[in-house]
Amino acid sequence: MDFWAPISISVQVTLAASIITFLLALPAGWFMSRRTFKGKTVVETIFMLPLVLPPTVVGFGLLVLLGRKSWMGRLIEWIFHQPLVFTLWAAVVAASVMAFPLVYQTLKTGFEAVDKELEDAARTLGAKEWQVFRLVTLPSARRFILSGYMLGFARSIGEFGATLMFAGVIPGKTETIPTAIFMAVESGNMVYATYWVLSILVLSFALLAFIQHLKHSAD
Repeated sequence: MDFWAPISISVQVTLAASIITFLLALPAGWFMSRRTFKGKTVVETIFMLPLVLPPTVVGFGLLVLLGRKSWMGRLIEWIFHQPLVFTLWAAVVAASVMAFPLVYQTLKTGFEAVDKELEDAARTLGAKEWQVFRLVTLPSARRFILSGYMLGFARSIGEFGATLMFAGVIPGKTETIPTAIFMAVESGNMVYATYWVLSILVLSFALLAFIQHLKHSAD
């Protein structure tokens, strides 16, 4: 049994998923905080669904949408010459989907808290929308942005159910720390399970300490 493989895979999956989730949630949160349109409630409900659905249900949904029998799954397999399901990227997709609602809601709340008069003042001075976003909105919402990324990272590193369904538990390939802990406990290997629990505690503590440092530095 390789102790370090699940740790390495978890770090890769978490870094990729947290970045992808953040890049998707940032424009989505800004757009939904600034626009009103017909069907907005439905869109927001879809965005937030993974937060309330059981992770196994989300994993099953990913299998249906992106599995080898779906048109999207076949398209992905045609483009990349391999299926998405039961790969490292399947674990990334599962973690991203599960983390998205937390990141999106945090960023949206942050953008809604920005003083609109500051943005309007920048516009009257001739700033373009992208300049207003970069120079006024982002700095004003920086604490929410850091918190959103932190939540996305934490949710990604702890993801289990959707990953188990969509990526499986393939040692050295898709086995993350949470799934490795589950399999170790199932096989009665409590020593490895304990070490992996300790490792994820250390990673989570280090992340929280780093983010707290960044938040205090930004004040």
